[in-house]
Amino acid sequence: MAADIDCLRGERPGLAASSSLAIVGNAPEIGAAAEAIDAAECIVRFNNAAGFDGRTGSRVTHLALVNRGGQMREWLADRAFLERPVVRAAQAFILPFPMLPPEEQGPEPICWTREALALLRPLGRPIHILPEALHAHARRLLAPHTQGRPNPSTGFLVTLALLLARPAEADPARAYGFGFDGWPGHPWAAERAWFAESQAAGRLHLQPLEG
Repeated sequence: MAADIDCLRGERPGLAASSSLAIVGNAPEIGAAAEAIDAAECIVRFNNAAGFDGRTGSRVTHLALVNRGGQMREWLADRAFLERPVVRAAQAFILPFPMLPPEEQGPEPICWTREALALLRPLGRPIHILPEALHAHARRLLAPHTQGRPNPSTGFLVTLALLLARPAEADPARAYGFGFDGWPGHPWAAERAWFAESQAAGRLHLQPLEG
């Protein structure tokens, strides 16, 4: 598959109607799904891509890398980061957060978009940054089931962007390894409800976790 495959169009990740899509989360209960995941034409993975080159398969077209907070700071300090198998295999990258202007950084930097771009651009692969408009839409979707201002997870933001740009006539995307658990600042129950609604609407199929 060519490195410039049109799985991402414009500012929102999307797929041609003929492309099958696997979105692979990092829940440890994902089980052995390598064959089914690798059979998809477009495979989106996240961050450290647990199970890559093992139980979740060995293909990746797009790797989403969280570009705010301590995780990206750790990656930037890792001189071997670009040699990681999932990074080397990725044909394109998704940064889920738009770049913060310097005056909004505060005393402790949280946005590492500039540094991430400087790290990844020499690889010569497309880098897609999800826009603030998508974040605003995500918050509106999650607000009815959330107390306060929702803080969507990377998995939710990327999946939402993919489905928004995916033609209605396309086959449902298949989501693996979504456990809706982790950092307590994300509205996991609201995100789970949205995934269930999207499955009921025929837009995606949420693969059950094992155990």
